Amino acid sequence: MEYLKKLKYNSPVILTFTFICLLVLLLGAITDGYTTKKFFCVYRSSLADPLSYIRVFTHILGHSNFQHFFNNFLIILIVGPMLEEKYGSKLLLLLIIITAFITGIVQVIISSNALLGASGIAFMLIILTSFTNVEDGKIPITMILIAFMYLGQEIYYAIVSKDNVSRITHIIGGICGIIIGIIITKYYKRRN
Repeated sequence: MEYLKKLKYNSPVILTFTFICLLVLLLGAITDGYTTKKFFCVYRSSLADPLSYIRVFTHILGHSNFQHFFNNFLIILIVGPMLEEKYGSKLLLLLIIITAFITGIVQVIISSNALLGASGIAFMLIILTSFTNVEDGKIPITMILIAFMYLGQEIYYAIVSKDNVSRITHIIGGICGIIIGIIITKYYKRRN
């Protein structure tokens, strides 16, 4: 029991997000996908349905299976804690909520398919990571390479692939990361 005292909940937003998504996944497995489709997928539905507005945010909590969950959270757990330490828990939570809203709205507007998962968040965090060591007035080559490699790959697959992956969500998440990174970099530059 002594070893449990040595554990630290080092990244409250990222860890809580991970555990909530895992619980949602398990709940979906227990309900044979009903709760996932009803509460944790975003799709076109009646504007009179109050859940339509909630799902624009909660779709990031749902995942279709364990592989989908692991793919997203392997990335999120690698880059998220570093960003939470640098920018703080409140700001990171706000960025996740903003990205969830934008990816959800874009999905509803341009696609008739359902969307679920945290891949837009993962892409936002990946791109945002490349902004962590920006110097005054200089653009890091790592940011350009990361944006080119991740977003370029997604644009390519959006054109040639016929799979069931929402490439637009990855692209929008990456664009959110770029915009947020630029805004945060200017804000931190003014503060220092």
